[in-house]
Amino acid sequence: MRRGLWFAAGAGAGLYAAIRGRRAAEAFTPDGLRDRWQALGLGARLFREEVAVGKADAEVRLRERFAPSPDSTPQLTSGLDTPSLVPHDGGSTHERKDGKQ
Repeated sequence: MRRGLWFAAGAGAGLYAAIRGRRAAEAFTPDGLRDRWQALGLGARLFREEVAVGKADAEVRLRERFAPSPDSTPQLTSGLDTPSLVPHDGGSTHERKDGKQ
């Protein structure tokens, strides 16, 4: 029984090593290298597309979060009805009404 078990384990390990060796040898042939290069390009393109979609989603979320609502948009007015920061008496804007600074 022991010998049969070791024989099966050895045969399985040999078969596994032969298959892995054949796959490794095929990977370094010109066709295998071309396939790997194309797979790398495909992966890079998919990654670039995922990043672009993520950026667009994040921009939409940020615009929804930080954009002012249509009701709160400031209205442009002429400068005539806005209060001036310069006092009309020519004094400093930092002076208090009692004359102290």
